[in-house]
Amino acid sequence: MVKVGANYLGNDRCQFTVWAPLLKEVAVKIVSPNEQLLPMQQLEYGFWQVTAEDIEPGSRYVYQLEGTKEFPDPASYFQPEGVHKASEVFDHSTFNWTDRDWKGIRLEDYIIYELHIGTFTPEGTFEAVIPRLTRLKELGINAIEIMPVSQFPGDRNWGYDGVYPYAVQDSYGGPDGFKKLINACHLEGIAVILDVVYNHLGPEGNYLPNFGPYFTKKYLGDWGDAPNLDFAYCDGVREYFLENALYWLDIFHVDALRLDAVQGIYDFSAKHFLEELAERVHALSQQKGRKFYLTAESDFNDVRIIRPKEVGGYGLDAQWCDDFHHSLHTLITGEQQKYYKDFGKCKDLEKSLREGFVYSGQYSPDRKRRHGNSSAEEPAYKFIVCAQNHDQTGNRILGERMTKLTSFEGLKLTAGTLILSPFIPLLFMGEEYGEEAPFFYFISHSDPDLIEAVRKSKKDEFLQAGHEKDFQDPQDQGTFNKCVLNWEQQYQDKHKVLWDFYQELIFLRRINEALKVLDKKRLEVSSREEEKLLFMRRYSDENQVFYVMNFSDRTLTFDIETPSGSWQKLLDSADTKWMGLSATMPDKLIPGELLTIPAKSFVLYQA
Repeated sequence: MVKVGANYLGNDRCQFTVWAPLLKEVAVKIVSPNEQLLPMQQLEYGFWQVTAEDIEPGSRYVYQLEGTKEFPDPASYFQPEGVHKASEVFDHSTFNWTDRDWKGIRLEDYIIYELHIGTFTPEGTFEAVIPRLTRLKELGINAIEIMPVSQFPGDRNWGYDGVYPYAVQDSYGGPDGFKKLINACHLEGIAVILDVVYNHLGPEGNYLPNFGPYFTKKYLGDWGDAPNLDFAYCDGVREYFLENALYWLDIFHVDALRLDAVQGIYDFSAKHFLEELAERVHALSQQKGRKFYLTAESDFNDVRIIRPKEVGGYGLDAQWCDDFHHSLHTLITGEQQKYYKDFGKCKDLEKSLREGFVYSGQYSPDRKRRHGNSSAEEPAYKFIVCAQNHDQTGNRILGERMTKLTSFEGLKLTAGTLILSPFIPLLFMGEEYGEEAPFFYFISHSDPDLIEAVRKSKKDEFLQAGHEKDFQDPQDQGTFNKCVLNWEQQYQDKHKVLWDFYQELIFLRRINEALKVLDKKRLEVSSREEEKLLFMRRYSDENQVFYVMNFSDRTLTFDIETPSGSWQKLLDSADTKWMGLSATMPDKLIPGELLTIPAKSFVLYQA
């Protein structure tokens, strides 16, 4: 296949390549600095190409189709004036990378921090993130997951309305701004995961259908027409997205990709798109001499996503485990609406901690059908778990974080359950200090009809939920402004205590071998449903840990058959050091002793 886009060759030479298999005439129109029209030659498989002289980086261009219509490049590297204007020729070779000694971090060692570039700082740019990296490293973060940065309409968006998969959002700082951030992360010892969207493109500025059959109505996608990955002319579309993944890993030095909602990637080919993507990324890893990772968001509860292709899987490295989130969320908050009705018992969290998926083939009341297959045999390091993320926060009507949904004790219990789990933990920006700002859905479209459609949809959601008076207009600048982090909170009062608590948990996870090794075969977990108590033992060749978690709203006195060993307390969330009321669990566990644990608290022991 041919590499699409405007590839600058040096010496003011540029090769333009575009896929347009059904068109009879395609030309490059240079808009500036000197307007000219360059007819393109048709190649095999629907590609068009021309190599032009006297084209400097920074030149603006569009493609002219059939001698009349003009559109930006579907594989544009930079859209300096937004989604509707001309593309810019960009020279990727000029950036001065200083991360040559970077070899990456093992995925199983990741402590992930998900952030949105626009709301993480008041400036809302890549470069504004850099001064905060040291603080994240102090916390114990060694990987940041960045929500999508592909060019979207306007300057306010979650990123899932992107319409130029290869172009870096101009308002964030463009390609060089993104490279500066990644370079700085690597110098700090922090890996970068990029969230990419291959299940749909946004509606405004999506000109791909003018070039060819990029989309199909064969499937009814959740977010509009699905990409054409298995029908006539699909080869060009598959290559477009496959090469996009390699583009981020190779050209931008990104360490891993998070694939958005892979259940929306419809493909009945003999070789699924995800399998082919995994093969390409594996080949790039071998070529570059360092491992690149693929992680996925999946609603399927299907282990094929993460199983090796040798046993019928797609070969991705890890996936988000929503069942862990739902199990934990319902125990902490007591919520039972929508999909939360499928959860709410200690045995759900117990099963998730032991296996990963809660739903492994049994009936789901919310889905009204059987759901999932067993993940019991899948390694723990193949699951990424969280207590909050952009979806679980932002898709709430009022965009509330856990800070608004539980007590301070509940926040600490949530943190302990997450960080001490045998899986890869993910924090949502601000979670570590109890950020109080909401995370609403926001846009900055320019199409009046689209704006009104989105606005009406959100109004209906608020009305149905009984929050009509609290409506937040997604197009309004004020809605966006409310979502910007209050970064200084982390140095104040209870926020500082919570930050220190997260730091201590991450530190213990890193230095304690029983917590560090992600091995589901070296753990025991049990629960008492009526009391809402959960017990967990994890062990390694060097040591073992045992912890008790009380998810109830009352102080409990209980007895338990203590695991063999001399158990010394490592951490107690009810300790006054962590602004707890009082620690009642003993410093040492004595067999047969009655124990008392405060409400919404946990205690960690080591032997």
